[in-house]
Amino acid sequence: MKVRVPKGAGNNAQNMNQMIRQAQKMQDEITNLQDDIEARDFTVTTGGGKVELVMTGKKTIKSLNIDPEVVDPSDVEMLQDLIISAVNEAVSQIETTTEEEMSKITGGVSLPGLF
Repeated sequence: MKVRVPKGAGNNAQNMNQMIRQAQKMQDEITNLQDDIEARDFTVTTGGGKVELVMTGKKTIKSLNIDPEVVDPSDVEMLQDLIISAVNEAVSQIETTTEEEMSKITGGVSLPGLF
């Protein structure tokens, strides 16, 4: 009696090696993208351009420019709100950029803990 072996059987090691190579390539692309994003500057303005904030992709504030017009000692709260808004917008831009560019590499598959 002959036993039929399904076509492609026995190639599992080859398929596994190919999957490992693809995973390594994806990991390298992700690492390169993370390095690229961390090296970028993200610029945000609030208050009609009265506050400008530059944040790196590492979420470190690089510079903060405030138009003297918005420095009103009787309304410090408005200046605080403008700065908070600028910081939050910059962080949001970094996260959105990271998610969009990562999904190009991962094909839209979410990889928890990566970004």
